[in-house]
Amino acid sequence: MRRLDPDAKLGGPSYRMTVFVIRRLMQSVVVLLVMSLLVFVGVFAIGNPIDILVNPQADQAEMARATAALGLDKPLWLQYLIFLGNAFRGDLGRSFVFNQPALQLIMERLPATLELAVAASVLAIVIGIPCGLYAGLRPHSLAGKAITAGSILGFSLPTFWVGLVLIMVFAVQLGWLPSTGRGTTVRVLGFETSLLTLDGLRHILLPALNLALFKMALVIRLARAGTREVLPLDYIKFARAKGLSPRRIILVHVLKNIMIPIVTVIGLEFGSVIAFAVVTETIFAWPGIGRLIISSIGLLDRPVIVAYLLFTVMMFVVINLAVDILYSVLDPRVRFGEAKS
Repeated sequence: MRRLDPDAKLGGPSYRMTVFVIRRLMQSVVVLLVMSLLVFVGVFAIGNPIDILVNPQADQAEMARATAALGLDKPLWLQYLIFLGNAFRGDLGRSFVFNQPALQLIMERLPATLELAVAASVLAIVIGIPCGLYAGLRPHSLAGKAITAGSILGFSLPTFWVGLVLIMVFAVQLGWLPSTGRGTTVRVLGFETSLLTLDGLRHILLPALNLALFKMALVIRLARAGTREVLPLDYIKFARAKGLSPRRIILVHVLKNIMIPIVTVIGLEFGSVIAFAVVTETIFAWPGIGRLIISSIGLLDRPVIVAYLLFTVMMFVVINLAVDILYSVLDPRVRFGEAKS
């Protein structure tokens, strides 16, 4: 008699993947609700935008009318309930300063930030993984030691200082690259992009390199550590004993197994690149959402601040969900464990 698998009731891979995705979606909804409360209370409980938006010479009646027009005369809990109801309809409020939907202001500047984040992530991957592999395969060589030391330096240098140095060297002294602005853009699928023009690529190179430095160092360290951990394992020795070429061993066996932590980190770091590109966008005058949030904080433009923070939280949740799904594809034990629990 054939022995039944005790885990057969869990169904096939598609069932386990469905359970995995549904649980992640439920967790994501809870996270968004909790964060919306924390963000709203944290932002709306600080300062009074009326003091900035209304002329200081205005009388109390005019200030009261402005407060009522912005909905700031209601209790904080009622403001949150109104905000939550509007948020479910896709309305995150109107900017006090620009008198436009806050989400629209963010979406107008999002393509510039996205292309900067994509360029920085591509640089980190294209440079970081090969350098990390080389440093892991030849850790005692001069180049391997130099790559390891460079990755440590990449962790240590502050972003704003590196950005200023890049401008001084490549823009001011050598004059090779522009230091500010986005350059020439073209419209693709309704969005402006500078990645398809030579002038745009020249403008994005310095800020992308500045933003990618920390991520590049992180990828190098992960790839190096993963390579050093995988090389002594039995399946690598078996692959060598079978007579496989070093190239095939590295590209198929080593690279595939070290990519699991790298994929996770790159996915999560992509969200942080978008969320924390404020310094780079400010230094290089890049017209993204980072510069928008800096000006909104200075003017206490609460709807824009809240919309930005919630958009950032939602972006992290979506990226984290995508990374979890990709992780489960690379390592099926993840979704199997979720289905069992």
